[in-house]
Amino acid sequence: MPSTVLVGAQWGDEGKGKITDLIARDYDFVVRFQGGNNAGHTVIHGDKKLALHLMPSGVMYPDCTPVIGNGVVVDPGVLVKEMAMLQAEGISCDKLKISCDAHVIMPYHKDLDGADEKRLGSNQIGTTKRGIGPCYQDKMGRKGIRVQDLMDERVFRMKLEAVLAQKNPILEKIYGLHTYTVEEICEEYLPYARILKPFMAETAQLLNQARREGKSILFEGAQGTLLDIDHGTYPYVTSSSCCAGGACTGTGVGPKAMDRVLGIEKAYVTRVGGGPFPTELKFPEEGGVGQDAADGETLCSVGHEFGVTTGRKRRCGWFDAVIGRYAAEVNGLTDVALTKLDVLSAFDTIKVCVAYECDGERYDYFPMQQSVLFHAKPVYVELPGWKGVDITGCTQYEQLPENARKYVEYLEEITGVPISIIAVGPDRDQTIFRGWGE
Repeated sequence: MPSTVLVGAQWGDEGKGKITDLIARDYDFVVRFQGGNNAGHTVIHGDKKLALHLMPSGVMYPDCTPVIGNGVVVDPGVLVKEMAMLQAEGISCDKLKISCDAHVIMPYHKDLDGADEKRLGSNQIGTTKRGIGPCYQDKMGRKGIRVQDLMDERVFRMKLEAVLAQKNPILEKIYGLHTYTVEEICEEYLPYARILKPFMAETAQLLNQARREGKSILFEGAQGTLLDIDHGTYPYVTSSSCCAGGACTGTGVGPKAMDRVLGIEKAYVTRVGGGPFPTELKFPEEGGVGQDAADGETLCSVGHEFGVTTGRKRRCGWFDAVIGRYAAEVNGLTDVALTKLDVLSAFDTIKVCVAYECDGERYDYFPMQQSVLFHAKPVYVELPGWKGVDITGCTQYEQLPENARKYVEYLEEITGVPISIIAVGPDRDQTIFRGWGE
């Protein structure tokens, strides 16, 4: 099995958890390479659905080694609780490896995240307020605390003292918030350090050695291409590199090790938080009216579009081939996994955005100018649906209704990437493999 980078090809929440969980069994290592516990992947264990926020999905398989790479920011309290949850379900975390170079989310990061969002008011980014952005800010500002620092109490105290001298005045004088002492943080974090120390590793060395031995690696991305700090709808993005290139910087494994790049796309599009969304079908409470509002409500209710991590109602819209083509280019996609095709069984006809229009100009490509993107109007092609046909039991591509197959093939044609996996329901066995693994 070749090594694969798995990335979200839209604004996140594309169903990466199911696909990762489904194919992880075929890999020797599954590696998270960016993000933090602002991500949420739902995996299946027996008859239970488990939400993973930091733990790589490979933990579900005893022969797979789960790895948290250096590009991830780790909230140790969340990770320890997640490990306890998995162990209570009979799932061993013994093989977990955590990069010693991963950065640690501290209490003041969470405080600053929430305070800054409140300050922005109506211009909020829509962060999860879990301290992800401030932690990455400290990483880039070269004042972050890494997992290896947490494991050495003397170094940890020394770095805490230096950083608190800067953070406490900001917390107190700018935001009027609680300040921290070194002892206060050590009391909370040193017990986490004792639990996590056996799992700390030089993960770049580990993974490169695995490649030399012919082992396969699944690089598991969080969020999505349009939330990438460089290539997304900035500033309404996350603080890490969500695209396939982030797998290299977030793990220390070079690009020659990446044999395939699998992009996960919903059969429609959703996003959470602020920012432009050309195909959005606004809900009535957001000013939506008529058929568009009704279609948006249908996508949300039938698709159960509520965040795994936040519980927030997701914004919904028709499939956007403009961002599909863009994601294919910036990630170098070799394959696409199309999820939630079954949700579209609720519609008589289905729209696909093939281009944007703004001020009389047509955009077949993704416009990088923020002003254009905010005012872009979708140019739609309308396709016949297969309303009322239950496709959740289909296990072969040929079993899908003709219009469902035509929809899949149209998306392939207009985005230029073969669709190798099709999810027709939430369960593992509700999946059609169409060229994947060949």
